[in-house]
Amino acid sequence: MKMSKEISESELKVSKIKEGTVIDHVKAGTALIVLEMLGITGLEGTVATLSLNVPSKRQEKKDIVKIEDRFLERTEINQIALISPNATINEIKDFKVVNKFDVELPEEVSGFPKCINPKCITNAREPSMQTYYVKSIEPLKIRCKYCNTDMERNDVIKQLTKYQGLTQ
Repeated sequence: MKMSKEISESELKVSKIKEGTVIDHVKAGTALIVLEMLGITGLEGTVATLSLNVPSKRQEKKDIVKIEDRFLERTEINQIALISPNATINEIKDFKVVNKFDVELPEEVSGFPKCINPKCITNAREPSMQTYYVKSIEPLKIRCKYCNTDMERNDVIKQLTKYQGLTQ
């Protein structure tokens, strides 16, 4: 197989995006979970590019998610921080990075995920907004403000997606 001069045999060139978001340094193997959390299925027509388990200087392996024509809301960034606390967000306009920042998990997370305790007031007939205190980032541990139930990473993934847990 003949490769162009610009790309060595050990590199793969992925097209730049004109406008949108690149989520870099996603925890290896979780890019599909991130897409699902963001509501991207492919059926809605969103152009997204995934790179799974690629080598990384910052961590052994990483995933990369590129989403064209979409910029993330703060709640979406917080959801990503729950799953992948070392992720970096790059906002792209006219093929250039205009804003780059590391995700940061706040001390308190509100509005998601659903509490795993079925008796929690946030799951009642007239639910209150979920609020959690972040007890630990790595490994992830959050505690419900109302019922003191602790949730770990897999619990959060199950509540934010249809995914039923990681094998790792």
